[in-house]
Amino acid sequence: MTFAALQPLADRAALFTALRQDALAQELEKLGDNRWDADMAAGTITFTSNADAARQLVARAHLIATIAPGPRSLLWAWAHPQGDPTGIALQLRDYGTEHGIPALSDAELPFPADAGGDDWIAAAGHTVGAVAVELTGRSPYYVAPVGGGTSAVFLLDAPIAPLTVAAAAIALPRILSGLALPDARTSVWDAARLAGWNLSWSDESFSGATVTDSSGTATFRFDDQARIANIESSLQPQG
Repeated sequence: MTFAALQPLADRAALFTALRQDALAQELEKLGDNRWDADMAAGTITFTSNADAARQLVARAHLIATIAPGPRSLLWAWAHPQGDPTGIALQLRDYGTEHGIPALSDAELPFPADAGGDDWIAAAGHTVGAVAVELTGRSPYYVAPVGGGTSAVFLLDAPIAPLTVAAAAIALPRILSGLALPDARTSVWDAARLAGWNLSWSDESFSGATVTDSSGTATFRFDDQARIANIESSLQPQG
């Protein structure tokens, strides 16, 4: 665990964020080996193919936080005078103020006493990214190494198709094999909320959930430990 106070929000968005991060990864794979460059004045991150500089993916980038090993702390972008010009990170602060979560409403969040190392900072970046997706509805996120062991977390407005039921149904068997969901029912509900799908529960025991949009229908079945047991889908032909 990284920041305990943030983990429940990250867990709630775990399924949706996994799907959106996978969509970003699929787009970046089309570039092959690539590099990224940030233009903070323009507010963009550009991913460029190393084999062909003309092949790029350009995304509007919103800085959410920096996580630094020197001061051993996370600093929210809204606390920088020029760190959050679009005000996206302020949504996290406002949520923290409204719901009494100092980890979101305080400008700086110290590392836990037992934290440390590059792996921990990378994991913390993904936690913060998932929290930002959960509270703003924007996705995907990108965790960028910015020197000295510091990571910066950005939300991206990227040229990636919105998440449909059909796309999720195709990707989920692969994604779920490596994804631990602390609360699968809530994660399915939250994915539907963030993606704009319709969701209905199969019964009062919440043993299944059906999600629909114009691309098709998928039904999640849960076992007696509330894990996803299987997914049944009926997808519309896509032109």
